[in-house]
Amino acid sequence: MTPDEVATRVRALLIAGGFAPGERVCDERALAAELGVPRGVLRAGLDRLTALGLVRRTIGRAGGVIASDGRIERHLNTTESLPEIARYQGVQVDTRLLHARLALASPAESRRLQLPEGAGVHRILRLRLADGRPLSLEASCLPADLFPGLDREDLSSLYRTLREHYGIGPVFSDETLEVVTADAEQAHHLAVPSGSGLLYVRRVATGSNGRPIELGQEWFVADRMRFHLRKYGYVKPDHRPEHPPGPPRTAHRTAVPLPTAPRPIAPLGGLS
Repeated sequence: MTPDEVATRVRALLIAGGFAPGERVCDERALAAELGVPRGVLRAGLDRLTALGLVRRTIGRAGGVIASDGRIERHLNTTESLPEIARYQGVQVDTRLLHARLALASPAESRRLQLPEGAGVHRILRLRLADGRPLSLEASCLPADLFPGLDREDLSSLYRTLREHYGIGPVFSDETLEVVTADAEQAHHLAVPSGSGLLYVRRVATGSNGRPIELGQEWFVADRMRFHLRKYGYVKPDHRPEHPPGPPRTAHRTAVPLPTAPRPIAPLGGLS
């Protein structure tokens, strides 16, 4: 069986099985056995379907062949970076730094980051590109006292830089998802018409030091993303929340406590 024939057979399997985007089909070993082909031939066939956006392959215990419609899937309230999430799904995400500035915290920023009046903050704006196309615009606001000189560090992976250079990483992220319309600046960066629908995520990330360490805003091109509340792929242990907010744990408690409901917060404002 040729790779093209494998692609045809797998595509027929997806249709017959009614697999929804994001649903796991099976692992490669089982699929190769079912089709009676070597795994190398199977992978060549899957490469053809991946190029068409019909499947993706993920790593880890829950990995395998996943039905796809070309969108990147992102877990809500995660502390994993977008490039990591996309990499698990076979998508290359690149980061373009638009600006990194030191400024005085606004009253809202001071309140949410638990900073004294007149404290300094880093304001960072980055553009994410997936396979060379604009995917999201991400604005971050961080306390300057915790991260001196952050604007001079590598900001392609912000959370990795915080962990490696400052010894403080996020352990919990409280996020809210909305649908908004793109203003002129957002539309310019994301290469979409002004007024297009965007998926907007705002978050407060709590660090391993117990303090809020980031106010984040992300605007995603709506037809390129999907959000859900289940984990997939491999998550590094140091990326998991140590103790998400919830009821105190006791010696007899076996259920994992749910995080507290996110508190509504007002948008941080423009991109400046």
